Amino acid sequence: MFQTYEEALNWIHGRLRLGIKPGLKRMEWMMGRLGHPEKKLHAVHIGGTNGKGSTVTFLRSILEAAGYSVGTFTSPYIEHFNERISVNGQPVSDREIIELANKIKPLSDELDQTELGGPTEFEVITAMSFVYFAEIHPVDFAVYEVGLGGRFDSTNILNPLISIITNVGLDHISILGDTYAEIAFEKAGIIKEGIPVLTGTQNREAHTVIEEQAAVKNSPLSTLGSEIRISSHSKTAKGEKFTVASPFGEWAGLEVSMIGGHQTMNAALAASAAGYLIKTGIIKAGEEEIRKGLKDAFWPGRLEIVSENPLVILDGAHNTEGVASLVQELQTRFTDKNIHIVFAALKDKPLDSMISSLEAVADRMTFVSFDFPRAATAGELAALSKSDKSEAADDWIQFLDEAIKSVPPGWMMVITGSLYFISEARSRVLENISEN
Repeated sequence: MFQTYEEALNWIHGRLRLGIKPGLKRMEWMMGRLGHPEKKLHAVHIGGTNGKGSTVTFLRSILEAAGYSVGTFTSPYIEHFNERISVNGQPVSDREIIELANKIKPLSDELDQTELGGPTEFEVITAMSFVYFAEIHPVDFAVYEVGLGGRFDSTNILNPLISIITNVGLDHISILGDTYAEIAFEKAGIIKEGIPVLTGTQNREAHTVIEEQAAVKNSPLSTLGSEIRISSHSKTAKGEKFTVASPFGEWAGLEVSMIGGHQTMNAALAASAAGYLIKTGIIKAGEEEIRKGLKDAFWPGRLEIVSENPLVILDGAHNTEGVASLVQELQTRFTDKNIHIVFAALKDKPLDSMISSLEAVADRMTFVSFDFPRAATAGELAALSKSDKSEAADDWIQFLDEAIKSVPPGWMMVITGSLYFISEARSRVLENISEN
């Protein structure tokens, strides 16, 4: 039995050695032994490539504004591991992590001895979340973010009230496939028989697959740009303002406090999901709660302004679509600034196209290394650069410590790339800024 938080966390992280093992049989085995806590949840399931975390946050905030307790399961974390399992934005406590780990470990030990093999780190954490939201800290609703793909993701044993598939892009191609159709098929795996699904996918090939899978499952489908429409979009000082019309309601002049045109898409999906829950009588809420929830929602590391003087932004643009959204925002919102981009990424990303897009808007580009198994080195990233404004810095901590203190007038710094890097960098950046 684990006695300390460190012991529990070391065991959980130790499961990383098993890598990624797609399939639901280990989860089903564990849930059976636990009395199926996942079946006790009123859940919303959110998959996709980009925007999952923001959509989770928008929907959670709307439900909170309506007075409900809301569990969220997200990944990766930004500042603290416990964030992955949270209730109304408050992470599970260290003591509860110990309790949950002690509940799952005996099952893990049993599974290790079977032909199924032991559970991965993500499967362990997912199982912990089901127990937590159903039994230890029961919630009114649980909003689950898919970890990888969808069809074989460990969260996919849920039978949700509604499913959401955000935009679909080319990510994790070594696992999910190298075409939009193949990846969309994996994402569409979360569609359940007769359960409504909303999607924000912008790629026609991906949408066709989702449409086909929804038809196979007799699941009513609402698509952003068709049944769900955004209009009257304008930028505010620190966010976006827009109107949404959907089969579940119309809301004029909605505002979000997260910058980026893509956040209107995520917010529209969340508002539409809330509208469905209201229309079907599952929740008691109205336009006021939707407005307040969207306006109050905050998700760190997504075009987050962490300092205004000097202007420093953090953004987890970890794939082609994420970089495209970041570049668009830099080109439209910060036209009066010189831009210094600090970039770190994982090796298995489409680095050529990502770097090329970022360098098109960067007046200075710095590639950095960080400590993660699949991380590219600063030198490897720099070797892909075609700009004479680029440089490499192996020690990202030393580099940021010095660079943030010397941002020239008229310049801004954008720290971007892997969410794992943003997770490490955010606390360091905030510490530097507070000292200045």
